[in-house]
Amino acid sequence: MAEFEYKFKTKVGVQKGDIEADSLEAAQALLKKLKITPLSIKPKPKDLLAFLGGGQPSQKDVVVFVRQFATMINAGLPLVQCLDILGTQGTNKVFNKTIMDIKGRIEQGDTFADSLRRHPQTFDSLFCNMIEAGEIGGILDVILLRLAAYIEKAMTLKGKVKSALVYPVAIMVVAVSVVAFLLIFIIPQFATMFNDMGGMKLPAVTLSVIWLSNVLVQRWYMFVGIPIALYVGLGRINKTEKGKMMTDTFLLKLPVVGMLIQKVSVAKFTRTMGTLISSGVPIIEGLSITSKTAGNKVIEKAITEVIEDIKQGKGLGEPLREQGVFPPMVVQMIDVGEQSGALDTMMNKIADFYDQEVDDAVESLTSLLEPMLMVFLAVVVGYVVIAMYMPIFKMGAGVT
Repeated sequence: MAEFEYKFKTKVGVQKGDIEADSLEAAQALLKKLKITPLSIKPKPKDLLAFLGGGQPSQKDVVVFVRQFATMINAGLPLVQCLDILGTQGTNKVFNKTIMDIKGRIEQGDTFADSLRRHPQTFDSLFCNMIEAGEIGGILDVILLRLAAYIEKAMTLKGKVKSALVYPVAIMVVAVSVVAFLLIFIIPQFATMFNDMGGMKLPAVTLSVIWLSNVLVQRWYMFVGIPIALYVGLGRINKTEKGKMMTDTFLLKLPVVGMLIQKVSVAKFTRTMGTLISSGVPIIEGLSITSKTAGNKVIEKAITEVIEDIKQGKGLGEPLREQGVFPPMVVQMIDVGEQSGALDTMMNKIADFYDQEVDDAVESLTSLLEPMLMVFLAVVVGYVVIAMYMPIFKMGAGVT
């Protein structure tokens, strides 16, 4: 995400503005959406603000801002005054600058939602659309509190998934480090000792470990280069629509991991839709926002096709059932919520249920991986140790 500066003509003359976007073309498209015709647009020069006060605002910064903002609006303070206060008291200077820019836009006549849309890296489409609904409905403070609750729950969900990966990754790092240390520093010493003993015939397991040690010492660049090449290659594949679809399809089919991804997707989809619908965002617009924030191309494609079915007059439940990406129980509950006119409430109940399901899945995944990784580490280290000591035991048997 980059920042661009542009000039545009108004009734009071030529003015300057800033906008965040992935590219120059994306910035031009966003300005067009905001009904602004720029006279010129170019990348904004870098400044030292990020180094003085931190980088881009975190979700925690946004939550604190939203909750404080809601409290001030509820107390009756004017919108611009709230932004002026919040833009001068924060610890993140980049975020402070963003808030003050939003304040300036509002003073120039822009709506709050349109001002937020100029900073898509900080405020996504879900955030902006909910704010717009709050402005129109006159319930901005209520919407802000819903947004804060939504972001906090999204952060919690993301944290649960990350916590499931920390322990396995730590064990794998330890295992690889231990084996690499043995192969690089210990095994060559044993190999030298065995060579000094003359024409002793070494067991096959010992020869295999010595061979692997020689390869690692002499061609270490392969062990470094291959993972890097795979990482770069997969990254490039995932940048394409087809490649990302293949990756996400593969991940969903993995045992245990695929089930966890599905549960996370269900929780995220229902939480987002429940929040949007209860805030007055139309269902088609809500689905469009949700599809873009799904994080999984399979889910995104399914939701996009559901949108087309709804445009043709169908309800939400039946198209979701036809896609087959969500469990039948979820689709049935959505059907009930749709028929009873309480779709937002039902969505939030499903989200609460699947938040707990994610907890259980994370716990199951961790409990499954722990013994597997420990056994893997024990087998690998044990194999290396036995391979090195077998010739010594053989020598001892020959002496007796």
